[in-house]
Amino acid sequence: MKLLHKDIEKDNAGQVTLMPEEAEDMWHTYNLLQVGDSLRASTIRKVQTESATGSVGSSRVRTTLTLSVETIDFDSQACQLRVKGTNLEENQYVKMGAYHTIELELNRKFTLAKKSWDSVVLDRIEQACDATQKADVAAVVMQEGLANLVLVTPAMTLVRAKVEVTIPRKRRGSCTQHEKALERFYEAVMQAILRHINFDVVKCILIASPGFVKDQFISYLFREAVRQDNKILLENRPKFMPVHSSSGHKYSLKEILTDPSVTSRLSDTKAAGEVKALEDFYKMLQHEPDRAFYGVAHVEKAVDALAIDTLLISDKLFRHQDVPTRSRYVRLVDSVRDNGGTVRMFSSLHVSGEQLTQLSGVAAILRFPIADLSEPEDDSSSDED
Repeated sequence: MKLLHKDIEKDNAGQVTLMPEEAEDMWHTYNLLQVGDSLRASTIRKVQTESATGSVGSSRVRTTLTLSVETIDFDSQACQLRVKGTNLEENQYVKMGAYHTIELELNRKFTLAKKSWDSVVLDRIEQACDATQKADVAAVVMQEGLANLVLVTPAMTLVRAKVEVTIPRKRRGSCTQHEKALERFYEAVMQAILRHINFDVVKCILIASPGFVKDQFISYLFREAVRQDNKILLENRPKFMPVHSSSGHKYSLKEILTDPSVTSRLSDTKAAGEVKALEDFYKMLQHEPDRAFYGVAHVEKAVDALAIDTLLISDKLFRHQDVPTRSRYVRLVDSVRDNGGTVRMFSSLHVSGEQLTQLSGVAAILRFPIADLSEPEDDSSSDED
């Protein structure tokens, strides 16, 4: 998704212009839209024309309309999004107040205006537009003297850095020039990894090369990490995975990603954090039920007590058309973030999201136990006051 223009006032009203570039962006757009928003986009309209002789013909014309959104229909299989509403600006083909359905298209911009942009919606735009947020996998494709550092997102590959170092050939009786150049090369690749890879987001780093270059590089990397006491590299050691590739050029990435050992490792990168958070919640519910809450009312009371460590919430709740109800969930997310807690937004298209929806769509792991809230708490609440 590309953010082309953003104009949001101090009172949170305003508009943004976005361009969806891949099928997944339609899912993000679906989560941005609400009934009552104003959507301006290019669309096709069937227009009837009457000739001088009185015969009526119809033709399809492309025009730009601004609709007041009434119904939003998302097809998760085809990733298609249709928005129905009434026309807000008179047009030579469409009268004011006439109904129309816009089907949003890839690589065609649209402008979305809202009376109030809340933090959850703005986070969603940031997430959709920042490719590094989606890059679960990073790869370093290398050969002697050449390395490409690539971030792999669900739909595209981004070359973040290219390292080229001239390495002299080994001479009979002396390898020092060759070894010094190799060390310079490995050092440059190591710096590129530290500069361009966000270890909080990337869950797997593939080191690919023909021959033994990958193994030599990995041993150099962790030897240096120990020498420099680089905690980031040492803590993330399990994420590094050596793989064979035919060359150090970017096109070798395709063969790496189809390698069966790689696909089995990558199959669980997407939403792995969410699955673990849900697992932790169930374990807590089993062993320390006073530190695991679910249901809006209980979770809100835990927020008031500043007790929430991790909030698990389904994105389905933010598609609620009742504004006060939606605002309630937004307040919940903002309060947890303000108090130093972690918020995990679950996609309702994922299995973990479906499981969370069965638990009312909102759950929390607490920092400290709170007595069962189903018991009457009149005395304790009056003490707090």
